[in-house]
Amino acid sequence: MRTLLITGPGGSGRTTTAAATALTAAREGTRTLLLGTDRTDTLGPVLGAEATPRLTVKRVDPDADFRTDLAALQDRAASALDLLGASRLEPEETGPLPGAEELAVLRALRDAALSESYDLLVVDLPPTPRALSLLALPEELRRYLRLLLPPERQAARALRPVLGRLAGVPMPAEWLYGTAARLDRRLAAVEAVLADRDTVVRLVAEPGPAGADAVRTATLGLALRGLRTDALIATRVLPESEAAGWLAGPVAQQRKTLDEWRESYDVHPVAHLGRDPRGTDDLAALAVPGVTTRPAAVDWPVTDHLADDGVLVWHLPLPGARRDELDLIRRGDEIVVTAGPFRRVVPLPSALRRCTVAGAALREDGLRIRFRPDPALWPRTR
Repeated sequence: MRTLLITGPGGSGRTTTAAATALTAAREGTRTLLLGTDRTDTLGPVLGAEATPRLTVKRVDPDADFRTDLAALQDRAASALDLLGASRLEPEETGPLPGAEELAVLRALRDAALSESYDLLVVDLPPTPRALSLLALPEELRRYLRLLLPPERQAARALRPVLGRLAGVPMPAEWLYGTAARLDRRLAAVEAVLADRDTVVRLVAEPGPAGADAVRTATLGLALRGLRTDALIATRVLPESEAAGWLAGPVAQQRKTLDEWRESYDVHPVAHLGRDPRGTDDLAALAVPGVTTRPAAVDWPVTDHLADDGVLVWHLPLPGARRDELDLIRRGDEIVVTAGPFRRVVPLPSALRRCTVAGAALREDGLRIRFRPDPALWPRTR
């Protein structure tokens, strides 16, 4: 199943675009699931009450998911809770903890993407800053799990006697590692969905200075995570025929931004209807494109320049990156890349782990990091 993740700045028409995209696909004959991630029902008022064949609409319910998880957690930890004399919490009397909403969205994304009942999944993600944090969460949580609970269980063997004496009861190390393993498998499934070649991100923004800044930042964040974009939907585009009087300035501003976007993106302008779109007729009038062709896979290649310059060069495509916003830190077999407000810890390709960093340069096609083989680690040639 193809997965289309839709996000944009707050107030850009993101939810309307998601609904219109799903409606277009369903009317073209595609079995489509539209997944809403807002706590309130924002898709309902946009779509209206009219049912559309081959279109199913669902919304993430973090409250219900949290109650289910809490009950399951207490059942698995029943023996430890009894030893400690702890009272069980009633799920109906508790509210979601911080982060529960994000985990509920990831679970819903995983379950929907693995369903065989649909051909297309359209996800109305939160506004761009939250969406980028959400998409980064599976990889970050898996990394933390590996650091805190390494698979070889060295930490458990070292800490179990100390923690046992402090708590006064045997520590449930096996249960703890079992829980971590289950969480890791679930996060790995979400990562697989995001990395799949049939998963793309569609950006939504209103053309103008604020929209241009938001699109540049979003593109940089998505590129750092290795996520692909298929199109940029420019919303609320004013007609050129209205370029008179006080509307002349906004029309010219939109035209300038659209021309700049077309140099880098597959831009689809969506006309301003003069009102907030409501119902399937208004959504159809927006003429939002359905699923386009698959974009090329994101590649971070390592090229061999040993014969000429004695280095290997790692290419990181980071469109929109600025030199003063970039930072690199080598840490063991990982490199920490900071680009604007985003940061990612990336494992080094195997060949580069036996090298030292020899410099980096920002070019039009992205960041190029040079690595020089470490004589103590690099295989010698006869």
